[in-house]
Amino acid sequence: MEIPKILIVEDELVTRNTLRTLFEAEGYQVLEASDGDEMYQCLEKGAVDLVIMDINLPGKNGLLLARELREKTDMALIFLTGRDNEVDKILGLEIGADDYITKPFNPRELTIRARNLLQRTLHQSELDSDEPDQYKFENWVLDVNSRMLAGPDGTSFKLPRSEFRALQMFLKNPGKILTRAQLLKEMTGRELRPNDRTVDVTIRRIRKHFESVPGTPEVIATIHGEGYRFSGAIG
Repeated sequence: MEIPKILIVEDELVTRNTLRTLFEAEGYQVLEASDGDEMYQCLEKGAVDLVIMDINLPGKNGLLLARELREKTDMALIFLTGRDNEVDKILGLEIGADDYITKPFNPRELTIRARNLLQRTLHQSELDSDEPDQYKFENWVLDVNSRMLAGPDGTSFKLPRSEFRALQMFLKNPGKILTRAQLLKEMTGRELRPNDRTVDVTIRRIRKHFESVPGTPEVIATIHGEGYRFSGAIG
């Protein structure tokens, strides 16, 4: 199996060197970039499995760069930044980041989160043989292989990885209450922590797709104190 390749986009040299040393010790290939221009130069040289990016970068900031990346690719993306306010976290997740970690960070926690995310993304094609190619519900179609969601009005778009995994889990378990912990584990491979809003932000993004098409009933219901439940009609 090819060694996973990580691209670190960080303008602080000391932090960049620390991250390189940390991930090389874990056995990964590591590339470095100090800004968006260098990031794209690295990406032009070959495929990257995971991008770990700061938000405060010279030129285009990390949020803008992440938005551009999400328009072109679905590679794994983690924000590692000193900006720890709730607005930035929510915006980063809404853009499509798989995880958001604030500085100062615990090196062990970072490597575990990165490893879990890579395991899920690199082995995503190893699907259960019973997995259907499509899920049909409320005149919508979710294509498992392409992650495309097609609406009753004929529009279709590719879901970010976290949205796809959450929606797929709901469709596998219609009518069943899924806790935030279960959903987060499926989406990112990590355990739920206090005040972690990753799941809530992802559910809100999924709901927006359906709200944009008149006549689509609420397909994901909030079960207060327990989690969420898929309440749409399958088939």
